[in-house]
Amino acid sequence: MFPSKKVLTSKLIGFVASVGLAAPLVATTPAASVYANGTEQPKLEFGVIPDVQYCDCEVNGTRYYRDSVTKLIDASQTLNQENVDFTVQLGDLIDRDVKSFSTILPIFNIIEGPKYHVLGNHDFPVKTDEVIDILGMKNQYYDFKYKNWRFVVLDTNDLSFYANPKESEKYEEAEEMYSDLVESNAINAKTWNGGISTEQLTWLQTVLGKAAKRNEKVVVFGHMPVYPENIHNVWNAEEMIDVLEANDNVVAYFNGHNHAGNYGAQNGIHYVNLQGMVETEDATAYSIIRIYKNRLEIDGYGRESSRVLEIQE
Repeated sequence: MFPSKKVLTSKLIGFVASVGLAAPLVATTPAASVYANGTEQPKLEFGVIPDVQYCDCEVNGTRYYRDSVTKLIDASQTLNQENVDFTVQLGDLIDRDVKSFSTILPIFNIIEGPKYHVLGNHDFPVKTDEVIDILGMKNQYYDFKYKNWRFVVLDTNDLSFYANPKESEKYEEAEEMYSDLVESNAINAKTWNGGISTEQLTWLQTVLGKAAKRNEKVVVFGHMPVYPENIHNVWNAEEMIDVLEANDNVVAYFNGHNHAGNYGAQNGIHYVNLQGMVETEDATAYSIIRIYKNRLEIDGYGRESSRVLEIQE
């Protein structure tokens, strides 16, 4: 028989104390909604947690790897209190060691309700198939539905040097794509970025097309940004944007990877780069996103900004 969430939380807080970490953070109250009138209820709400990047490692610059334990416990408790419909972690759940999963996954699993994983570039101490098994994912990219909304999870590490075995077809495709970027002096020609395969782009196009026929609005999640132009962007960001903007039903694309955060909007899509939780010693970063008829409201906690994203009809 498995212990209850309450018992598990108590044990984890005991674990935090035993290893000498700070006590769990007190959740920062997000800014009040500019639309708040006490009557309108959101159609649904979900939690988003970017770049936990836990490791039992010493501080590196502004990255406080061990403090992600207390930050994630705090976020888990808040999301449970708010009774969100589901939660998405945007990748880089760990920083480097496969053993880190055994510490941080139970904490993520404190969160009640459905939970979804996005793969990040730091999540590959082993290759894709093994990471999927560890996280209990059905596939490296997938989609799901809540009410009349379609949610799409992409794998921006699909073509990369760290997620695929050497001499595999995808590794060779990554080499070719990366070489082309280097030759063209592209600012995102970084080995810690990755690309989307033709197979995944075709799948995405099909999912978005079917959603459009069903009059479903769409939110897309990926680890790496695609817009605005940035050194952290997916290698073939322009191809991704073409697919995302081919239909008028994609409302927002949420990602992590760039811990400083970023934002851009074009052709009816909000491209929101959320800030990384691992950054700073005492300030967390995560969000609750509420969907209304004509807008998405982001309630940012800690360093994350609260904002309103209007939905174009």
